[in-house]
Amino acid sequence: MMMKNSFELIYDVVRRIPYGKVATYGQIAMLAGNPHWSRVVGYALHVNPDPEHIPCFRVVNRYGEPSSAFAFGGVNEQITLLQNEGVEFIDGRVDLSKYLWDGR
Repeated sequence: MMMKNSFELIYDVVRRIPYGKVATYGQIAMLAGNPHWSRVVGYALHVNPDPEHIPCFRVVNRYGEPSSAFAFGGVNEQITLLQNEGVEFIDGRVDLSKYLWDGR
């Protein structure tokens, strides 16, 4: 059996983020098996091969802020996609106490 590479592990986790929820880069790194992968998560999402099925727009930073380098239409597109799922922004941030995925 072949081992999955880090990007595949990251994509597997991101696919599980439910509609209307967000996850942080650090949370994805932990769930993918390496808490030191926060930057790797960012790289992986930036080159996401299948944005239709790997909802990278649901990943925000630890403060609930969208990515300034969102690769699929810019930061405003990421905000729009999240708002379309009912995620609210206050002062440019997602309320993580309300919208953070529990990882299950």
